[in-house]
Amino acid sequence: MEEYRRIADRVAERIADGGLRPGDRLPTQRAFARRHRIADSTAIRVYGELARRGLVVGEVGRGTFVRAAPPLPGPALAEATGDTPVDLQLNYPVAEGQSELMARALASLARADVLGEATGRPAAAVGTAEARAAAVRTLARAGWAPEPERVLFAGNGRQAIAAAVSALVGPGGRLGVEALTYPLVKAVAARLGVRLVPIALDEDGMRPDALAAAHRAAPLSAVYVQPTLHNPLSITSGSGRRAELAVVLRESGLTAVEDTTWAFLEPDAPAPLAAHAPERVVLVDSLSKRLAPGLTVGHLVAPEGLVEDLGRALRSGAWTAGGLALAAATRWAQDGTVAEVVAAKRADAAARHALVRRHLGAYRIRTAPHAYYCWWELPAPWRAETFVAAAARRGIALTPGTEFAVTGGTVPGSAAAPGTAAGRGSAAAPGAAAVDAVRVGLASPALAVLDGALGRLAALASETLDV
Repeated sequence: MEEYRRIADRVAERIADGGLRPGDRLPTQRAFARRHRIADSTAIRVYGELARRGLVVGEVGRGTFVRAAPPLPGPALAEATGDTPVDLQLNYPVAEGQSELMARALASLARADVLGEATGRPAAAVGTAEARAAAVRTLARAGWAPEPERVLFAGNGRQAIAAAVSALVGPGGRLGVEALTYPLVKAVAARLGVRLVPIALDEDGMRPDALAAAHRAAPLSAVYVQPTLHNPLSITSGSGRRAELAVVLRESGLTAVEDTTWAFLEPDAPAPLAAHAPERVVLVDSLSKRLAPGLTVGHLVAPEGLVEDLGRALRSGAWTAGGLALAAATRWAQDGTVAEVVAAKRADAAARHALVRRHLGAYRIRTAPHAYYCWWELPAPWRAETFVAAAARRGIALTPGTEFAVTGGTVPGSAAAPGTAAGRGSAAAPGAAAVDAVRVGLASPALAVLDGALGRLAALASETLDV
């Protein structure tokens, strides 16, 4: 074995046994070479090998740092504090009393005849007439309601997205996405062999001119977009922007996959993109955020000409909804459970937003009054990887901004969304790159736990790194 690999193995062992922890800064390559009595060129190869293994990250002008360990559950979190780790990565909201509300509808499913009907055979992609009517009630919003015959059902939201992408984009095809996008879409694209093309964002969401230009440069097969409470930036596009995007879709012949999973939180959101171009938009949604991830259903609202194609994609991918989950979802919509839980979660999100303002209001944050997440442009000299690692050592798991980035795109400036404080610096300053930002998930911890975690993060951000 070559010398640089043997030395890299020893460093890797120190990282594995906790001798070097996430966020620790390694010596300069020259100092490392002197300490180990090796040539500078060998030290360069050692650091390159460690980076190749994903153990360290180098930042120009700052140094080389041990990367964050897997956040939950991990020894780095457990060793750093005696407290229970706080997960601000996963983001599944649970409203107080929602289990009791959901239990009402499930009681009827305990009857043998009803349970037999729900579990006796696989659910079809089109569900039942009763299920489609219930889905219309769940998905309808001001200015728009889906036609029941265009509603399809998946096992969850991610399966709905996968089915839509697989139906619209073949292997090797190009899918336009916002320059910062939901990480799941990146994973789905990788599995399906689809290439993602970043489309520039501004303060109103995806730019129509950028979408048209990307399609002219090399044809896209489809585009994925989050016009309401974009994850992670919390942008909600106005009606004018949605109408402009609809024009581009029609003129280019493109079909959009509109993800409205978080849109239920925004009571005053404009009508969806699907209302502006119903023949060119596949709307996807789910109950995992509205209700609970453990017993959920995904929804697709298909253009008339794509119902069969999307149904085939759901069946071929084994992505159709389970019969029991579909029966439960139908009852939850019919008896008003969905509406009650949504109202409770909107109030809960507003309370969590108040904590963000209290603890992080002095920083450049991007969120919205009903969003369950916050995009935080970190103060210098912090970078996402080192801040995530340092937070992990304090028992808090965050998501680095790079998880959302699609190479080659641009994001809007640092002006705060309505209801937030822009924080340090001018609101018109350029937006921080993803390497300078983290997403803070607000939904999962109890309010008191979130309060303490945000306070610890604010204190951490104010610390000066030893550079």
